[in-house]
Amino acid sequence: MALIAIRTKISRILSALPANTSLSRPPFCSNGGANGFASSAVASLESRSMGLEILGVKDYEDYRRSLYGEITHKALLVDAVGTLLVPSQPMAQIYREIGEKYGVNYSEGEILNRYRRAYQKPWGGSRLRYVSDGRPFWQYIVSSSTGCSDSQYFEELYNYYTTNKAWHLCDPEAERVFKALKKAGVKIAIVSNFDTRLRPLLRALNCDHWFDAVAVSAEVEAEKPNPTIFLKACELLGVRPEDALHVGDDRRNDIWGARDAGCDAWLWGSDVHSFKEVAARIGVKV
Repeated sequence: MALIAIRTKISRILSALPANTSLSRPPFCSNGGANGFASSAVASLESRSMGLEILGVKDYEDYRRSLYGEITHKALLVDAVGTLLVPSQPMAQIYREIGEKYGVNYSEGEILNRYRRAYQKPWGGSRLRYVSDGRPFWQYIVSSSTGCSDSQYFEELYNYYTTNKAWHLCDPEAERVFKALKKAGVKIAIVSNFDTRLRPLLRALNCDHWFDAVAVSAEVEAEKPNPTIFLKACELLGVRPEDALHVGDDRRNDIWGARDAGCDAWLWGSDVHSFKEVAARIGVKV
């Protein structure tokens, strides 16, 4: 009944939309038929600032509770950069400040533009950027962004990003929420496109013990949106993909990738804005 209600609401809304409204299905979305159509409708309507409640989010949550009980998911998968943690200073600012003593004289704007161009290019003919500690890739990025190939400069910059000075947590309530989730029986894992520095970074931030598993692209040898990394996280937690929820800030990498793996997925900063909100929607009171 819940699914029928969702489709009915979507049909009513679509009938009121202008004729030229685009409802093309986004790439990497594995859901076909009515469900794929619903995803396309949601994507189109979000741009019109229409609440997700209109499209039956509450109905969907009620539907999951009818199947799984009050707690709708057995596992929470969390993106790292942009969701769990963020850089404490702009990247270009740090590249310039540390680089000044090594002869870097580009402006922050120029560094940022050069960084973006370098980062978007295929790396060694492969989509996999982070292999092991990621040094070859980051050496290429740093030299391309700043015009400086000094090895001492690179090492200082590279090591800076393993410290708690470089990063801070997005949500100050994260620890309290994760404790409540784990107490309720929800397992938690990080799923991140990152090199092997992620684990020491989590230790530096004193939050490594919050997680039951960590799936890092450099170790899994697959980067989001490749479903492999999400499936690996589920395997590490011992849950089925359909029992897992992923939360991340990138629509392509986090949302479409997780859904292609069979997981549920919410967009950080849009569908949810705090981990307390995530817990509440899962059915766990903090």
